[in-house]
Amino acid sequence: MQWVDRIRQVKILLVVMAVIISVASLVVSHFLVKDLSNEERNNMGVWAEAMRSLNHADENTDLTLVLQVINGNNTIPVIVLDQAGNVQTYRNLTLKAVNKADSLDEVKRMATVMKQAGQSVRIDLNAGDTLQHPDYMEICFDESIMLKRLASYPYVQLGVVLVFVVVAIFALLSSKKAEQNKVWVGLSKETAHQLGTPISSLMAWVEILHENYPDDELIPEMNKDVKRLQIIAERFSKIGSLPEPQPENLNEVVDHVMEYISRRTSNKVVMDCRLPEQPLIVRMSAPLFEWVIENLCKNAIDAMNGQGHIVLTAFEESGCYVVEVSDTGKGISKNHYNSVFTPGFTTKKRGWGLGLSLAKRIIEEYHKGRIFVKNSEVGKGTTFRIELKKQ
Repeated sequence: MQWVDRIRQVKILLVVMAVIISVASLVVSHFLVKDLSNEERNNMGVWAEAMRSLNHADENTDLTLVLQVINGNNTIPVIVLDQAGNVQTYRNLTLKAVNKADSLDEVKRMATVMKQAGQSVRIDLNAGDTLQHPDYMEICFDESIMLKRLASYPYVQLGVVLVFVVVAIFALLSSKKAEQNKVWVGLSKETAHQLGTPISSLMAWVEILHENYPDDELIPEMNKDVKRLQIIAERFSKIGSLPEPQPENLNEVVDHVMEYISRRTSNKVVMDCRLPEQPLIVRMSAPLFEWVIENLCKNAIDAMNGQGHIVLTAFEESGCYVVEVSDTGKGISKNHYNSVFTPGFTTKKRGWGLGLSLAKRIIEEYHKGRIFVKNSEVGKGTTFRIELKKQ
């Protein structure tokens, strides 16, 4: 649980850092874009004055500075309209039209958009001359490509930060899963190894007892328990390796588990096995799959406090085979539907909280299926559902 808490803290820290970086980037970029936009507007004011000076120039006017200002604009899109709205000239525009007539229409539309955005400057060509009719030019301009790119940069940066956070969290979860796998493999292999020696000894003692007391009725039962220990050791040995699935009759596997559980539980627990008449042939590792069903049944018995009704159902659906285990126990709240499969999660006073986590690993990784809480109601019971794909 400490590892899970540490992973959760790191994820929260990464998300908080991503939010801080994103907000700071947006704020800084906003003020930077605003300052550059004001500077471009001021530059267009200077450019408009240069255009007015060019229109008022005579043979004695030095146009060197004026032309330098006009020709120096290589980034800001600009359109010059006369008093009638006709296009006089334009610069730094990217046009889609091919012929000249269509190009002028496109420029006029762009000028209209610029004026509606408030990006225009009017130049009075007859300023100070009250004897002539008012005559003016209107200079429409747009933000430069560089300014537009700068305005979109924070959103690109936000996307990059988001991708980084997602990749970092994925890496953390992968690391966590890899470490859990190592723990599972090491624990299961060591358990199988430790069980091997006493089981072999017990088998020998049972054989000796059988030879000395051939008519004793308890010795066969002892032999069954020893064989059961062999099965348990085999299960542990298969965890961590990739067992080769074999065609098995799902009905027989489920029925075998029910028979084993019913002989070892209280008479107050009623077990009902509902299986189809036709065999359901599924490729599986029978010892591991039986382990899953046993875990679900034992959890159901604990949830019912040793008294209630358990129903095991197996059937075929389109695309998969289904096993459902239902009980009349205390139920699970909806916010714990996924948490019950987390290693260490348990509602019992005793227990490691590994049974359902192990069951999920067996079903999903070894059998490529699904296991989940189909439905549950607090105080009424729970149904777990296992789905195995048809192969």
